[in-house]
Amino acid sequence: MSGLPAVPEQGLPEQGAPGPLHAGFVLGLDVGSSVIRCHVYDRAAQVRGSSEQKVESLYPQTGWVEIDPDVLWVQFVAVIKEAVKAAGIEMKQIVGLGISTQRATFITWDKKTGNHFHNFISWQDLRAADLVKSWNNSLIIKLIHSSCRLLHFVTRSKRLLAASFFTFTTQHVSLRLAWVLQNMMEVRKAAEEENCCFGTVDTWLLYKLTKGSEYATDFSNASTTGLFDPYKMCWSGLITSLLSIPLSLLPPLRDTSHNFGTVDEEIFGVPIPIVALVADQQSAMFGECCFHAGDVKLTMGTGTFLDINTGNHPEQTIGGFYPLIGWKIGQEIVCLAEGNAGDTGTAIKWAQQLNLFTDANETEKMAKNLEDAEGVCFVPSFSGLQAPMNDPCACASFMGLKPSTSKDHLVRAILESLAFRNKQLYDMMQKEIRIPITKIRADGGVCKNNFVMQMTSDLINQKIDRPAHIDMSCQGAASLAGLAIGFWTDKEELKKLRQSEMVFKPQKKWQEYEMSMENWVKAVKRSMNWYTKTCPRCTPARAEVGDGNGKVGAEEKPEISTLISGARAYPYRFGTSLQPLPLQGTSKKSPRRRGREQGARDHTPHLKATPTL
Repeated sequence: MSGLPAVPEQGLPEQGAPGPLHAGFVLGLDVGSSVIRCHVYDRAAQVRGSSEQKVESLYPQTGWVEIDPDVLWVQFVAVIKEAVKAAGIEMKQIVGLGISTQRATFITWDKKTGNHFHNFISWQDLRAADLVKSWNNSLIIKLIHSSCRLLHFVTRSKRLLAASFFTFTTQHVSLRLAWVLQNMMEVRKAAEEENCCFGTVDTWLLYKLTKGSEYATDFSNASTTGLFDPYKMCWSGLITSLLSIPLSLLPPLRDTSHNFGTVDEEIFGVPIPIVALVADQQSAMFGECCFHAGDVKLTMGTGTFLDINTGNHPEQTIGGFYPLIGWKIGQEIVCLAEGNAGDTGTAIKWAQQLNLFTDANETEKMAKNLEDAEGVCFVPSFSGLQAPMNDPCACASFMGLKPSTSKDHLVRAILESLAFRNKQLYDMMQKEIRIPITKIRADGGVCKNNFVMQMTSDLINQKIDRPAHIDMSCQGAASLAGLAIGFWTDKEELKKLRQSEMVFKPQKKWQEYEMSMENWVKAVKRSMNWYTKTCPRCTPARAEVGDGNGKVGAEEKPEISTLISGARAYPYRFGTSLQPLPLQGTSKKSPRRRGREQGARDHTPHLKATPTL
């Protein structure tokens, strides 16, 4: 492949955008799996007002994860109104709106009436697990693998080598949408009559905000669905044909920074331009000003995401990094390669719920109280191990415990494990992608821990820049929106506005951690393949705790917030053995209040590394 069209230094959509605006404010929204946030930004890129609300997930059946679209819409409108009010400004002063969203969560609705056929089906949902297994064991996939191996032998194409390892996953939209078309007759009939709209969260919000006058998605969101070809920059005819998904069902593709229309005046009292739609990790990349090839972003939230800007070339690996479209603005196309590690913030929250500490801010001091963890190792694998191990049946574990082991040792072992996972991802990125790294910037709640950041810097022997404002998904959406309308002139202005809080520089040679990491790797190996393919760990299952009389207490709060099934995290209550439960039949739309549970959710999908056909 010779790559995608050349990337100019700057590029704005040719949409007749107005000149620089010397007054007003831009909204940046992030619609995650657990929280909706809205920030009001001024021209200095400072937050003038904020608001957030928790997103409640529904669990109508075992393995199913949904979001009520009606509730989500009410919350979306509310956080905008509350943020504007908190900023002390009027709605008419908002000159642009940028929306960042969780990836690969989708919905379908009636094109004529606008009524949805079902709830949002989350990227965490496992209803298509049997379908995924069936396809991955099918003759077609085996033929694809063997054909690609043969063609790779002849051509030595890296893309063909990666394609020879291709598998479907439940994280992508592709087979979950195929499941809907197979099991929901109303949706299938509407699709056959071309009266069905499909959309990820961004598409649906755009449709709602414009009251049906605009229907589109952007390239960053499309690239995470499993239905998109990043090499051809279009929906994949091969995948849609294999799965019998009509191309007419998929929305038009638009630039990330683009004139998507205006919010209907009835919603906020004034029309507001919608000028950016973007997926959350790509938005954070843009917010960090990682605009050039070799720029790296390390997001440490509930999970860890390591993204590298690969310029205008999609990069395919067999070890665990997958290609994404970062953003498209006019003729500029920026590609990313992404690797992830689950259970970063999850591990810290779990330790807090075990009363190892009261506040997460205490962990840094606890770790620094010791010279080392005295041989204690922790494997952060509540949701399996992602790249480079890629083992969904690994277990979380402590090893090397002694009578002298204290809370401080346990906490330090947990924090060290997060830095070791960063080291693994970084080494794999360097080995397989081979693009010179220009800078590394960190964001997300866990990056506020100086111990983890400093140890990561030492291990990878690189500087790590932590911004003053760590909510980069909102920042990126606002930046993309501001560029589209001339609120900010260009990327150079955005670079100048970005504020760095601290730069971590290597203070120790990584070899000083070598023995500790070798022991940790041994612990990881012993934790791998712990669960069998048919146990609760690797199949959709959840458990509840009884009240002592064989009844489940509906209002009891979980002491530990995650049970993992396969590569998934589900809320559960502590103190009971886990029993596998079968996936159940089709449900159209679950009652709004049924099966509603609280639980920490990562705002971005833990995508398994899977090559693109």
